[in-house]
Amino acid sequence: MVDKKLPFTKEQIERIIEKYPTPFHIYDEKGIRENAKRLKKAFSWNDGFKEYFAVKATPNPYILKLLKEEGFGADCSSMAELILSEKVGIVGENIMFTSNETPEYEYVKAKQLGAIINLDDITHIDFVDKVCGLPELICFRYNPGPLKGGNAIIGKPEEAKYGFTKEQLFEGYKICKERGVKRFGLHTMVASNELDPEYFVDTVNMLLDVAHEITNEVGIKFEFINMGGGIGIPYRPEQNPVDLEYVGNKIKDLFDKKVKGTKLDPLKLYMENGRMITGPYGYLVTKAIHKKDIYKKYIGVDASMANLMRPGMYGAYHHITVLGKENEPKDMVYDVVGSLCENNDKFAIDRNLPEIERGDIIVIHDAGAHGHAMGFNYNGKLRSAELLLKEDGGVELIRRAETIDDLFATLDFSRL
Repeated sequence: MVDKKLPFTKEQIERIIEKYPTPFHIYDEKGIRENAKRLKKAFSWNDGFKEYFAVKATPNPYILKLLKEEGFGADCSSMAELILSEKVGIVGENIMFTSNETPEYEYVKAKQLGAIINLDDITHIDFVDKVCGLPELICFRYNPGPLKGGNAIIGKPEEAKYGFTKEQLFEGYKICKERGVKRFGLHTMVASNELDPEYFVDTVNMLLDVAHEITNEVGIKFEFINMGGGIGIPYRPEQNPVDLEYVGNKIKDLFDKKVKGTKLDPLKLYMENGRMITGPYGYLVTKAIHKKDIYKKYIGVDASMANLMRPGMYGAYHHITVLGKENEPKDMVYDVVGSLCENNDKFAIDRNLPEIERGDIIVIHDAGAHGHAMGFNYNGKLRSAELLLKEDGGVELIRRAETIDDLFATLDFSRL
């Protein structure tokens, strides 16, 4: 069970709203830092362990800078993400560039930054070689197909567009070795928002077995394996978070058994979580502006699916707190909805909540990853501000809200 507490009070949020109107996303710096430290400690037994934060989860330079201070790198998959990382000083092998269907200029930029290039397909070896030359260090993304089950979000690996088959791994590493590549890594990513701790232990076990096979047949030395991300968070109060200490200890046992004293020794362990790093420490703050009572009871808020896509896109659950009414009985059943001209623009369906009145402040939990990042401008909706709740209780604006001028900036009205 998870206690869905808030890092701020109603009075704090009311003061913030006076300066920054709703809706907005707000992130808890203290929570993010403590979570980062806990992850690092759970895997501190591995000399060289590194978390490459998945920039796509929360692509804000202030968040990246915060995580850089905690020793994290950046997992990037686009030009914009590479540039964001560069601007906060995350460069070189502190960047893992894992993309797919990648244009030439992105590979060029990744190599210029000295990033670890993680190829998604065997044909990309020739593609990169011709575009900018193969780097000294190369990594491949492994898609185990039916050998490893996926989960509800990422789907079956054999139906995913990502990665090399096992046979292609052997061929690819042979090609790279022949072309002068000296350093090697192995990567996989086969689940998203997974809460079963054994899933990650099994993933590392699979990678170690494959790394041994390739090492023996191809004659290369792996510097690292990247177990990917996918560690989930308990969106529902009745769910339990992944026990990081348990996962760390179980993977340590695997390294003691399958790495220590073998050709893989020493071997660094990398991962690339996004959601579990910032997800539980971000909140969408919105305000009730309408009540509607027809076949169902609706609460209309000033946020919409444009601010948080997950409930409408995936039917995902996000916990809701009505500030000031935390201890009131949840004896009303509402759909909490936004104003898009789409019927899936709903933050909650048939949710038991306390009675809500116009003007009530509503906080939507676990919006710190894949929240603002997935925003869009359909219906001309403007993307909201992002705020950082500092450890000292102060608030910093880390992204201003969009304006109509921003929305129309790429249009030329003069030729009408």
